[in-house]
Amino acid sequence: MSPIISPSDLKNIPTENLILLDARTGKDVKQNYLEKHLKGARFIDLDKDLAEIGEDAAFGGRHPLPSVEKFVETLSNLGISEGAHIVVYDDKNASNAAARAWWMLRSFGFEKVQVLDGGMQAAEKAGLEFSSGEETFDKAYLLKKDDWSLPLSSLEVVEIELKNGSSTVIDVRDAYRYKGESEPIDLAAGHIPGAINIPFSENLDENGNFLSHEILKEKYKQLLENKPEHLIIHCGSGVTACHTILALDYAGFPIPDLYVGSWSEWSRREGKEIATDI
Repeated sequence: MSPIISPSDLKNIPTENLILLDARTGKDVKQNYLEKHLKGARFIDLDKDLAEIGEDAAFGGRHPLPSVEKFVETLSNLGISEGAHIVVYDDKNASNAAARAWWMLRSFGFEKVQVLDGGMQAAEKAGLEFSSGEETFDKAYLLKKDDWSLPLSSLEVVEIELKNGSSTVIDVRDAYRYKGESEPIDLAAGHIPGAINIPFSENLDENGNFLSHEILKEKYKQLLENKPEHLIIHCGSGVTACHTILALDYAGFPIPDLYVGSWSEWSRREGKEIATDI
């Protein structure tokens, strides 16, 4: 199953076992959901459901993964059980929480998980049905999980892999942040020494939709030529990195490692070198 689904395809798939998740982020996001969302969609919160924010971002970054026990509870409360077909959307062309939710669900063993191409705006343009208010659904029962199944890398692993030259570390933030020109979110500008920059925005066309899987495959094949095949992807806080992991999976590449702590952890950790291109 493709990890990306178009609004027209979503419009035509059977609704049996289909669960829509609204993963939009931003100010007053829950109120925005209550005012308008795809009919039947259930709200999932980036900060509360897709992360477990700690006291010190120097250890885990700004959006660490929740415990597997907590995520089991979240999915159960959302009525999601094994075998469900899940489609996640946001309003930022899958550059935010939708891709993170996709990664977490896939890492939990769900095979039928897709991200809506173009997000809520594309759905509206395609004439999909919308609703408002709370949605009602029954709680589900999920078997206990032991750990995330997709590959993860820690700060220590990233450091060792770069030192040994055994992995290609990709920073998907905007180029100005990578170069160290300015930093709008974290405490220091720059990048992890040895990481290369391929902004996540380059996965999209001029309309904010994903490039075709053929174009993405050729693009990354060229960008990664003569570089170590093992990939570690990071961003600012481990959320937008999932956008590029999604794009790579869509293009037919093996799913790479996610460095969840990302720049928000590295830049705060005492003694870690910071590189700039200024």
